[in-house]
Amino acid sequence: MHVVLFDKADWRAGLYPLALTRPVADLRVGILTIAEKWGKWLNAPFSFLSENYLAEKFPLGSLAGDVLLVKGNCCPDDRLVDAIAALRVGQALMAGDQCIAVCTDAESLPQLNPLSLSGYLPVAYRYDFVQINYPEDLFMNNGQQIHIDFQLITKGRSSAVLADSNRFLGDNFFAEEGAKAEFATFNSTKGPIYLGKNSEVWEGSLIRGAFALGEGSQIKMGAKIYSNVTVGPYSRVGGELNTCVIWGRSSKGHDGYLGSAVMGEWCNWGADTNNSNLKNNYKSVRLYDYGKSEYRDTGLQFCGTIMADHAKCAINTAFNTGTVVGVGASIFGAGVPPTFIPDFSWGGSEGFATYQLDKLFETAALVYQRRDCTFDEIEKRLLNSVFELTKNHRNF
Repeated sequence: MHVVLFDKADWRAGLYPLALTRPVADLRVGILTIAEKWGKWLNAPFSFLSENYLAEKFPLGSLAGDVLLVKGNCCPDDRLVDAIAALRVGQALMAGDQCIAVCTDAESLPQLNPLSLSGYLPVAYRYDFVQINYPEDLFMNNGQQIHIDFQLITKGRSSAVLADSNRFLGDNFFAEEGAKAEFATFNSTKGPIYLGKNSEVWEGSLIRGAFALGEGSQIKMGAKIYSNVTVGPYSRVGGELNTCVIWGRSSKGHDGYLGSAVMGEWCNWGADTNNSNLKNNYKSVRLYDYGKSEYRDTGLQFCGTIMADHAKCAINTAFNTGTVVGVGASIFGAGVPPTFIPDFSWGGSEGFATYQLDKLFETAALVYQRRDCTFDEIEKRLLNSVFELTKNHRNF
């Protein structure tokens, strides 16, 4: 059995700009990405069926035999996994008029449209389940998903032992092989704490669960990390973090606040940069919605910054409540930038110009090199496609 996570549908635009550079199922919530969750729950290989321009980096792959096609924004749980695993070829799991999963065969997959399932026998699913429909759903569900992923990953395993210099409150803690920490405080009485392989927590850090630190990532000295925080792999983090998700390979290495927020991959958060996550009037926060091309009321009192892949901001940047930063944006200068910063923007509160791709590629090559990665032609072609897709937003 092979799992294919699909998002070739209008609803994926609700997750822009985060999903402009990756399939929805490659978004991280909890410890794992959505796709990684399904792979572990079903003990099966996975691939993606997404927009054509993403296929080169995220291929469907060579399939044979039976295939489970699963909606890419759905997070697994016990009931949902049991219902999907019980499907037989020719059946579709439906929540009302919404298709959650289809069991088919590899030969039929190219002709299958999950939005038009004539010929498939519907199987009703009547339980609640977690769907990631908008960017804020990632940080809102992050604590719960850390709990679920923690149980999935650590069940039946023993944690590595950390140095005696650390202080532990509670025993809901797990460190992978090679994880290191000195003179740090870990409070897992409020939620689990997970340290990935070869990760490091430096002296004086204060960490309260639920918290997840990805492989090879570092928490710098004196960091204050509250509940419901994920720092993905190969990232470096300092300062103050609360209820946020960092996909990975990003840097928030200095003092400053990141809260009720999502940061993508290859991002940099300049020293002493802060985001507001609460309005002065305490009213609900609006976010720019790519699918609707207008601002959408989130209904949330706390909502900070949504920063897409390759975006960067200079030191002392002050982000207003509910700011959306597009792919490849570069923000600098005094003042508070607008709450929607289009993809491939260059500037700040005094105005923007287009961040030309040749300049962005020069920087990206250096950023990748620092992390022993190669900024290759596949990445360039993907960003070229995103540049064209988002050109109507750059009205400057």
